[in-house]
Amino acid sequence: MDRKLIIGTRGSDLALWQANYVKDRLSEIGVTAELKVIKTQGDNIQHLRLDKLEGKGFFTKELEEELLSGKIDIAVHSHKDLPTTSPPGLKIAAVSEREDPSELLIILKDCVDSKKRLSVKHNAVVGTSSNRRKAQLLATRPDLEIEDLRGNVNTRIQKLRDEKYDAIMLAKAGVDRLKLDLSEFHVEVIPPTEIIPAPAQGVLAVQIRATDDELQEVLKQIHDGEVAEAIGVERKVLNLFEGGCHMPLGCYCRKTAQGFEVWTTKAEDGESFPSRLYLKADSTTGLAEKIVNQFTDDRKLPNSVFITRELADSSYLKRALAHHKIQVEGRSLIKIFSIINTLDPYILKYVKWVFFSSKNGIENFFRLKPRLSKHVQYAVVGRGSEEALRSYGIIPSFSGEAEGIEMEKVGDAFAAIAAGSTVLFPRAKGSLQTIQSRLGSDTKIIDLPVYETRIDEDVERSGADVLIFTSPTNVEAYFKNNLVEPGQKIISIGNSTGKKLEEIGLQFTLPFSPDELGLAEAVFGLDYGNSNSANGDASKTVTPLL
Repeated sequence: MDRKLIIGTRGSDLALWQANYVKDRLSEIGVTAELKVIKTQGDNIQHLRLDKLEGKGFFTKELEEELLSGKIDIAVHSHKDLPTTSPPGLKIAAVSEREDPSELLIILKDCVDSKKRLSVKHNAVVGTSSNRRKAQLLATRPDLEIEDLRGNVNTRIQKLRDEKYDAIMLAKAGVDRLKLDLSEFHVEVIPPTEIIPAPAQGVLAVQIRATDDELQEVLKQIHDGEVAEAIGVERKVLNLFEGGCHMPLGCYCRKTAQGFEVWTTKAEDGESFPSRLYLKADSTTGLAEKIVNQFTDDRKLPNSVFITRELADSSYLKRALAHHKIQVEGRSLIKIFSIINTLDPYILKYVKWVFFSSKNGIENFFRLKPRLSKHVQYAVVGRGSEEALRSYGIIPSFSGEAEGIEMEKVGDAFAAIAAGSTVLFPRAKGSLQTIQSRLGSDTKIIDLPVYETRIDEDVERSGADVLIFTSPTNVEAYFKNNLVEPGQKIISIGNSTGKKLEEIGLQFTLPFSPDELGLAEAVFGLDYGNSNSANGDASKTVTPLL
């Protein structure tokens, strides 16, 4: 292309980074460009909550007017700021690769409490102007006080530095792009499967005139088609809900080797408990419509749930079910017994990692008062084990949460960071050792059964619509004297529990993650309008493929 392009951008540090990123990408393919800074209505309005501005054109209108008038050739936007339909005469010609869409909770160091989920102290004041973030934060930590936070990234961080808040939440993408030094704070990275991001979070949109076919062809060289396909689902969900970004809506889609995974969260407002959905699909065709249909007010949900675990009133799952007026009965069908009373200090001397796969393993290990080096690192299989570990004031260095319930993937991810070290595995007697089997030959394994489970001999049946099983032993205890009733559905917390259900020929649903967040998603995602076979006599099935 012979002509020199003019790129329109807002003037904030992050907007300028984004525009320069596109400029540099163009330079790589031999296209020259310069920047033009344009002030937008969103930059001028400081009295409205940010979620009232995002997705409504407040950060884009002036750039689009300059584009339509021919004063600039390209407008670069944070994709999540754009309305879901382009103005007449304009189009999105390219999208960037996706920066990590995780959220950051940035905490003043004297406000850290590692025993709490998210590591922020009880009743902490957290700054965010996003109802999406607010609803999800309060669902996880109802004690938090959420206050509005406006300004560019550096301004928000300065407000935290000035102690106007105990913590603030920011998109990780913006912080990473600006290479900001946050060493004075404690930073929690919250993955997009836990706090679900805004549609298209972490992606840049390159907007041009609809008639500029020459530029369209050029921009194909910097367009990321795979990202476009994934965020197309997220943006379609937003469009179908007709809410704009002021709606407490999060949607995150990612491509896998098998197809696509999508997480969606939606609340009525920032104070309401959000509903969460996890779906898998072979393709994106009809996926957004399927997601939106799952959130209709008249969709049939179960009336009652039975789970083989006692649930506290503060339990996420219990509160999620109560939000949908679903009754819950929680009772364990097994008893836990410690099987060792002391630890050999010589064994502990060489341990570099301790890997926990269950809450019971954590409790029975620390009951032994282990004396470990302060340099020992801790790993957990997922969020449930992490929460249990935090009760001892320990934040794990590794969590398999991002890999979901596929223990092989968790094992492979852990093997990559634990290679060449000595790993201690406190576990249940007779449990599967999938993680251990994935470690390399250069990694020394110390196997330590610390407890065993025994089943109750006379378990009463449950007439609940949904049965949730949280361990293989609980499955064994329940079905020793009971059968599945007509219309009952079964959820297995993970693969080892699922294998036990498979042995007796029962159909079940697997959540993405083996914790209460995953279980809440699984219950909400059940297709309860079309019941399974009356006797449940079927082989394993996972959370519905579309």
